[in-house]
Amino acid sequence: MPAPEPSASPTPTRRPGAPSRDRYDAVIVGGGHNGLVAAAYLARAGQSVLVLERLDTTGGAAVSTRPFAGVDARLSRYSYLVSLLPQKIVRDLGLDFAVRKRTVSSYTPALRDGRPTGLLVGGDRTRESFAALTGGEREYEAWQRFYAMTRRVAERVFPTLTEPLPARDALKARIDDTEAWRTLFEEPIGVAVERNFTDDLVRGVVLTDALIGTFADAHDASLLQNRCFLYHVIGGGTGDWDVPVGGMGALTDALARAARTAGAEIRVRHEATRIETDGTHAEVTVRTPDGEHVVAARRVLVNASPQALAALLGETPPPPAEGAQVKVNMLLTRLPRLRDRTVDPRQAFAGTFHIAEGYGQLADAYRDAAAGRLPAAPPSEIYCHSLTDPSILGPGLAARGYQTLTLFGLHTPARLFAADNDAARTALLKATLAELDAHLEEPITDCLALDENGEPCIEARTPLDLERDLRLPGGHIFHRDLSFPYESGTTGPWGVETAHANVLLCGAGAVRGGGVSGVPGHNAAMAALG
Repeated sequence: MPAPEPSASPTPTRRPGAPSRDRYDAVIVGGGHNGLVAAAYLARAGQSVLVLERLDTTGGAAVSTRPFAGVDARLSRYSYLVSLLPQKIVRDLGLDFAVRKRTVSSYTPALRDGRPTGLLVGGDRTRESFAALTGGEREYEAWQRFYAMTRRVAERVFPTLTEPLPARDALKARIDDTEAWRTLFEEPIGVAVERNFTDDLVRGVVLTDALIGTFADAHDASLLQNRCFLYHVIGGGTGDWDVPVGGMGALTDALARAARTAGAEIRVRHEATRIETDGTHAEVTVRTPDGEHVVAARRVLVNASPQALAALLGETPPPPAEGAQVKVNMLLTRLPRLRDRTVDPRQAFAGTFHIAEGYGQLADAYRDAAAGRLPAAPPSEIYCHSLTDPSILGPGLAARGYQTLTLFGLHTPARLFAADNDAARTALLKATLAELDAHLEEPITDCLALDENGEPCIEARTPLDLERDLRLPGGHIFHRDLSFPYESGTTGPWGVETAHANVLLCGAGAVRGGGVSGVPGHNAAMAALG
C-alpha cells in the first residue's frame, strides 16, 4: 500500500455565530458497506476520517433486521448472499466475518408430460437429475463445459477487481480464451445459451444470472445482460454464492467495528446535503438533529448513487436509473411439501429455488413488462438462509423448525408501479406466490408464521419502496447499469474518479460496483491514498 499522506488535524475550527466546522482528511458520505470499507482502509493508513450516515444505523442495504413484530428472527432484509466480497478485504481489515457454502446450487421444479419433476444442481445428484429431466447426457455435458469456461474466466477476472482498471485488450489477453471473450463480452448471452443448450428449463436456469436486478432481454444488443451475467459468475474466482453467517448485518457490523477501531468517526442521523470543492479542499454541509453544520475535508468519498452525487454537487444528474426487481421476505413454521416427491424440501430450498424461469417464460415476462404490464407468470427465485445458517433465528424458533425464505422477483421494472405502488405490489405478490404454489402440495401461505399481532410474516418491497427506504435511484440495486470491468475512458484508473480531483464515488455506481463486494470502497480508498 502506498504511504499515507500526512494526517490533517481533526481539531474543530469554529467562530461564534457561524456553523460548526471540523476538518478531516476524508469525509465519507453514506455509511453503507462500501463507505465503511473505505473508512476502515483510510483510518488504518493514518487518515482522519468522518463517516456521515443519514439513517439511525450504518449498513445501507446490507443489514439484518427483525421485520415482523415480536418475532425473534433477524433477516437480511435487502441484500442477502455474498459472492463478490474479496477475501483480500476481509484479511486486510481483520474482519470477524464468515460465510458458509450452500449444499445445493439450485433446484428448478417443472412439469413434464403432466408429471412433477425438476432439476437439482449441486451435490452428487446433478448428473442423475439432468438425465431424468432431459432423457440423456447431452445437457449435463454441455453444462459442465459451459461452467468450466465461466470458472476459468472468473479465476482470471476476479483478482483484477481490486487492482487499477485494466485496459480492454489487457483483460482480453489475461482471459486468453477467444471463445469465452466472444461469449461474455461481445455477443448477447442469449446466443451462447441457445448454442450450448437445447432444453428450455436448462436454458432458463443459465439465463437467470444475466437478469438479477437487470431488465433486459437475452438478446439485448446493449449487452447489459452480459455485464450482469459476468458479475454473477466471477465472484471469489469460483462464482459461488455463499450465506453470510449471522445475516448480512454481521458483515456491516464487522466493518463498522473495523473502521471505529482504526480511528474513524461514524455519525448517524447526519445527512450530507451539499458538497463544495475547488479540487483541493472541500466543504460538506451536514443536516443533523441539532441543526446544520459544515465539515471541511481534503477529500470527499461519496457512498451514494451517481444521481445523489450530482445533486450534492449541484450538477446535472446522469440519465435516470430503473430497478426491476421485487424482494419478498417470509418466515415459515415449516417448509412446504413439494409436488416433486423425488426431492426433499430441505434440499430444494437449500440452494436457489427457481420459479417460472424457463427460457420461454423469461422471454414472455420480459415482453409483458416492456409493454407496461405486470408479468402474467412472474419469474422469481427463493432461498432459505436458515437451512444453512440457523443462527439468525431465536433459539425457540429454531427448535420448533421455523425457516426463513427470501424471494427475489425478476422483470418488474419500476415503471409498472408508478401509477399505484400499493395495488401493483399486492397484485404482483399474489401472482408470484401462485407460481410457487403450482409446484407445492400446499399453499405457501399455510406455512407462514404469525407475528405478535396475528399478522402473516411476509413483506414485499418494490423498486419504488427501495427508492423510498434506501434512496436507490429508481429502486436500482446497482445504482445504475453495470459496466464491464475494464477502462472505458469515462473514469480514472480506479473507476471511482469524478470530474473533481478530491471527490470520489465509492458506492455501487462506480465501475466494478454492484452487489455486496466492498470493491468500490476499497478502490476509492486506494485512489485517495495515491
